[in-house]
Amino acid sequence: MFIRPMLRMVPDGTRIRFMKGRFAGLATSAVLSLISIVLFFHPGLNEGIDFRGGIVIEARTQGPADFDKIRATLSAAHLEAAGVQRFGAEDDVLIRLDSQPNEAATQQAANTVRESLAKALPGTKVMRVDVVGASVSRELFRDGMLALGVSLLMILGYIWVRFEWEFAVGAVVTLVLDVTKAVGFLALTRIEFNFVIIAAILTIIGYSTNDKVVVYDRVRENLRKYRTMPLRELIDLSINETLNRTLGTSMTVFLASLPLALFGGESLSGFAWTMLFGIVVGTSSSIFIAAPILLLLGEHRLRRDTVAPPGAPSGAPSGAQKTAKG
Repeated sequence: MFIRPMLRMVPDGTRIRFMKGRFAGLATSAVLSLISIVLFFHPGLNEGIDFRGGIVIEARTQGPADFDKIRATLSAAHLEAAGVQRFGAEDDVLIRLDSQPNEAATQQAANTVRESLAKALPGTKVMRVDVVGASVSRELFRDGMLALGVSLLMILGYIWVRFEWEFAVGAVVTLVLDVTKAVGFLALTRIEFNFVIIAAILTIIGYSTNDKVVVYDRVRENLRKYRTMPLRELIDLSINETLNRTLGTSMTVFLASLPLALFGGESLSGFAWTMLFGIVVGTSSSIFIAAPILLLLGEHRLRRDTVAPPGAPSGAPSGAQKTAKG
């Protein structure tokens, strides 16, 4: 029994000519990625304690926190805080200090913060103290970048095995462009770059890959079904046929992440805002980046053995071409 969906993002049977704007899409993506690379070097990422090293102290005050008084208290104790901000509720405070020369100095700094807050703001409790040394932070940063690189290589291998190499190259190039834009977004918004954000970027890569595989699967099916249809028209047809699924999935994930961005507090908001940005970029890149790259790479390869039967209209199925693996 066929059940019609109650809501469709776009009408059935759309025939939008996406490939008509392929050069504008590629040029826009390239410019945004170049700007993101510049932002990566200047002003750079706002590295968190995971990658910069330092001390993070979570404290809970009696009543709403007075941030100006906390900063003045730390300054009077000769501790220049790298950041003092709200952490969830009004009485939760997150204090960041730069890394200290050695373990003894680090312990002394943490004790000084605890004593100074207790004197200036009676009833204040220190909930946790996290310390990351400089050598550990460098190792964590290297491991995080390695995780991103390995994930891209594994995706390249997966798509290469499942599809033709043109599909794999198109997907991985698009994912690299998506990641660079996410880095530019982080540099521009000054969201703290830590392991949580790396998890968000890996999630974006996985989501974006899934989105591209859906479009590529339909392209492969249509390559077999419409043996004489020009590749440009076939890619447009495939995108239109999967458009409802693409937009519906993206909207579902977007709406699920939005409350986390608005109400998730310090620990979740950075992850959620990065996810929201990645959903928009990943969805648009499947249509305006991955598909045009596939068209440029495969226009004279995926159709190289096409032989149209006499009198067959463009797009009519014929019977003699192997266009994709498996």
